[in-house]
Amino acid sequence: MDQQGIRKVRDHFLEHFQTSPIVVFAPGRINLIGEHTDYNLGYVLPAAIDKGIVMALQQSKRPISMATALDMEETHSFHLNSLKPISNGRWQNYIMGVVDEIQKKGKKLGPFNMVFTGDIPPGAGLSSSAALENALVLGLNELFQLGLTKKEMVYISLAAENNFVGVQCGIMDQYASMFGQKDCALFLDCKTLESEAIPILSNAFDVLLLDTKVTHSLADSAYNDRREVCFKVAQQMGVPSLRDLNLQTLLENKTQFSKDVFQKALFILEENKRVIDAVAALKNNDLRTFGSLLFQSHAGLQNQYKVSCEELDFLVSLAHKYEAVLGARMMGGGFGGCTINLVAKGHSASFIKKISQAYSKAFNRSLTPIVVAIGSGATIQ
Repeated sequence: MDQQGIRKVRDHFLEHFQTSPIVVFAPGRINLIGEHTDYNLGYVLPAAIDKGIVMALQQSKRPISMATALDMEETHSFHLNSLKPISNGRWQNYIMGVVDEIQKKGKKLGPFNMVFTGDIPPGAGLSSSAALENALVLGLNELFQLGLTKKEMVYISLAAENNFVGVQCGIMDQYASMFGQKDCALFLDCKTLESEAIPILSNAFDVLLLDTKVTHSLADSAYNDRREVCFKVAQQMGVPSLRDLNLQTLLENKTQFSKDVFQKALFILEENKRVIDAVAALKNNDLRTFGSLLFQSHAGLQNQYKVSCEELDFLVSLAHKYEAVLGARMMGGGFGGCTINLVAKGHSASFIKKISQAYSKAFNRSLTPIVVAIGSGATIQ
């Protein structure tokens, strides 16, 4: 988020509430590798990006709280003691969910006013919801001196999404948005929440996202179905999660499962291994191996976990043919959204031009390229 966006929010707040606010920024995130492993308490390799949510907030003298989404020109008012999800709510439920979870922890809040804007492309799978949650919990922690640690704030953001919004996501998005480090990915263990900052050779390649502008209707139900499959396999194998299942044990018990269920469980175990191998490759500056692991990840998501779609497969297949593309895969829950591409420095413009033309010809739809930089986590401005 640039300084212009920060000034825009601060000025709007001053104009409408005639008091100086505190200003918070929380970034969106990318995930280099480790897809669908977070809710299996496995390994992931996300990073915060330079795009996110900027929020201005201050205590209110009125008994009512007001939240304004500047870009959507929408305002939502609510009382702290009567929080209920809105059936058609979008951003409003994320706001109230964070407030609700803070109060569940016994922390004392007062009425407040809040204004936010963002530069995260909608629908691109860059976790604008986690950025919004983190911006609010960090801002309220500062505003009311709640004394929450960053890890406690991450859990509040996650609980808001799970309990109030009803999205059963894992903790990766909120963690990466809160703890991200500039020019580093986070090697995160979703079971222990221990992480290691892994330097990214940002001078060697661009991180290019190609937004398909596609969202298939089966995405939510298929996501929940995949979670359920994983939990049932873990339960049948007598382990808390697939993270705790040994590959050899799964192979020895292969006949207990249908081919489809076995392949989904196998993918999770193999994907965890790919994350570990990817971290080793980055530490050794072995970008070819790192890129190859991204292609392998996509193949598993396409053929084993079956959460890809024709548009995503087309883009990754084409990226594989370009020497300048070190690696590519679909990113996110699946059935649409973005591919993430690691493109050698100096080659992004030509690659974007060629792949955009091919995508438009194949699907009669435009492609949106998004170049992101790896930035820092949530901060008070």
